[in-house]
Amino acid sequence: MNSRRERSNRAALFDGIEEGGIRASSSYASHEIDEQENKKAMDGLQDRVNLLKRLSGDIHEEVDTHNRMLDRMGNDMDSSRGVLSGTMDKFKMVFETKSSQRMFTLVASFVVLFLVLYYLTR
Repeated sequence: MNSRRERSNRAALFDGIEEGGIRASSSYASHEIDEQENKKAMDGLQDRVNLLKRLSGDIHEEVDTHNRMLDRMGNDMDSSRGVLSGTMDKFKMVFETKSSQRMFTLVASFVVLFLVLYYLTR
């Protein structure tokens, strides 16, 4: 839907412009500049400038929104990296200890957890 709106805005923006400039009418060709046509052309240009201003404002808002989302995602990734790092440190500490009872308890709890999750999802 946005692409359609962009196309129509773009068509409205460049309506009446050809390669090499604005189309010449018969009054311009004969060097007779009519004030009404001049005012009409200026109004058209003003409308196009206003359209460009709105489009650039919309683009600015969209970019700001995406930057905020990216910042939040980066903060979430940093916090999850901290949690994961803490968990890995705890696993290292458990595996470095020579206590066979702790190792057996850890392995048994993983097996029980796996079986419970397996039967719950089945």
